[in-house]
Amino acid sequence: MGRYAFLIILLGAIGVFGSCATPGHIQSDSPQHKNSALSEQSSQTKPYGAYLAGRVAHLRRDFNKASDYYIRSLKIDPDNKELVAKLYLILVSQGRIDEAALYARQITQSGKSDNFANTVIAIQQMHNGAYAESISTLGNFDNIAYKNFIAPLLRAWSYAGLNKPDAALKELATLRKEPGFKSIYHFHAGMINDYFNRNREAQKHYETIIKEEDLEMSLRTLQVISNFYLRTQQKDKALQIVNSVSNEKTTAEILKSFINDVREADPKDTSAIITNPNIGAAEALFSIAATFRYDEVLDVAHMFISLAVYENPHYDLAKLLLANILEDRAMYAEANKVYDTIEEDSHSYYAAQLKMANNLIKQNDFDGAELLLKALAIDYDNAQIYLDLGDILRMKNRPQEAIKYYERAIEKTHDHGSLWVLYYALGVSYDQNEQWKKAEKALEKSLSLSNEHYLVLNYLGYSWIKQGKNADKAFEMIVKAFNQAPDDPNINDSLGWALYNMGYYTMAVPYMEKAAETSPSNAVISDHLGDVYWFARRKNEARFQWRHALSLKDDTGELDVDAVHKKLEEGLKKEPELSYDKELVEKHIRSLISEQRKTASNR
Repeated sequence: MGRYAFLIILLGAIGVFGSCATPGHIQSDSPQHKNSALSEQSSQTKPYGAYLAGRVAHLRRDFNKASDYYIRSLKIDPDNKELVAKLYLILVSQGRIDEAALYARQITQSGKSDNFANTVIAIQQMHNGAYAESISTLGNFDNIAYKNFIAPLLRAWSYAGLNKPDAALKELATLRKEPGFKSIYHFHAGMINDYFNRNREAQKHYETIIKEEDLEMSLRTLQVISNFYLRTQQKDKALQIVNSVSNEKTTAEILKSFINDVREADPKDTSAIITNPNIGAAEALFSIAATFRYDEVLDVAHMFISLAVYENPHYDLAKLLLANILEDRAMYAEANKVYDTIEEDSHSYYAAQLKMANNLIKQNDFDGAELLLKALAIDYDNAQIYLDLGDILRMKNRPQEAIKYYERAIEKTHDHGSLWVLYYALGVSYDQNEQWKKAEKALEKSLSLSNEHYLVLNYLGYSWIKQGKNADKAFEMIVKAFNQAPDDPNINDSLGWALYNMGYYTMAVPYMEKAAETSPSNAVISDHLGDVYWFARRKNEARFQWRHALSLKDDTGELDVDAVHKKLEEGLKKEPELSYDKELVEKHIRSLISEQRKTASNR
């Protein structure tokens, strides 16, 4: 992000997701103000009633409802400039651009300098074909970031709308002064030349992006350039560039669908992507949003990508980015509404449906996610779908069904780097289905494929300790897992539990306490801590932990409720009897202590 550091000043104008405006006449959130927000009559008759209702919705991130209440409040209190300044931003974030532009005009007409308000007005003007007015509005910027980055991109496409290609390219040339914008410059210069059928000039810009390794070849850039090659009877070049690009898993299916379409394309029937200046403007807005796709400036990205979708409602990659930003804000239902607008014939459809299922899982709607993924599996014989289905069924305590999907995922996967995950999930499901021999085999396979990942080390090592077998190897594995992830509560529990079963009660205490502190709602960990306390001669604390364990929900099925009740009544009379090589185990304990001291000294 360093090369765009000067643009961070945009933040001063945009930031709505953690803030609320305060009406000028309201001095505090007194009880009577809060109570009045609950009254519908008060909302209609008093300005602070509608405002407070909007504020509650705002804080709950129900931005559409917040907007509606704020609009109602402004009808009663139209001079509240602070609320107007917040409202138009919220409306933009919700894609309600025409409404946002109305309030943005109120801001600019008041004489206040607001660069983003002018941006919103200019985009609406472009949307309505008023390109000359848009150019004039974009000339109102008084901020270097807007002047040197936002304005050249948008004014270039406005000049394109006025059928002035040379003026458009001259405006765009401003971006050449900043090395970090080189890729954006060539991409948009290529598209503008392409739009005006200046094929030779367009190809020069596109080939600069292809040839120069330091320039970014995004999925959208790939789509636009390959589309140009197809339309100019250069299908061999289109195939060459799409076949040379690799991409992350999240876009792998999009890329696969797109490459297949390029292979089957008839150049004579291939339509241009940039068919009007507003689509070009949407590309400019997407470029701006992608530049700010960082946590620190997420509001900026959110606003500009909402404007991009407004300019081009069929821009599915922009919708994916918008939904992804909503997911970053934990607004999963809102993200799914965006995904649901992507049509089945889109290259992005599969990715959108998969994301929708994941968002349903995050909202604990496992039934909805299962139905969606099973429907998706009919048309897409894909390992990721089977993995996700297996995960859902495992979480729903249906391990026998989960096993079938994990096995199918293993058969279908082409990503050998992720095979260990599949075998790990398969092993866990076999274990839950009380098929330990198969579980052990799958987990050992996962261990060999994962380069001894701490999740597998911990699960297999803990399972062996529980079963009283392979104690020496199990302890070594748990120590290795701890060295990889010393703050993981499950691994601290495993280490403490292993030490407890070997008779090192006092040594087990800090690990078990850390596990309980980090995961206080885990019933099994509380039960284990109680056992450790008992033989560490802390019997009152032991009974407290056992009672606490009984008060918690156990989703694992591992907690023996009857045994805990018995411990509360009688205590623990028999110490654990685990057979192990004391010399070997104490060697691992010494290495564990040495590693912890080394870590502490480095802090």
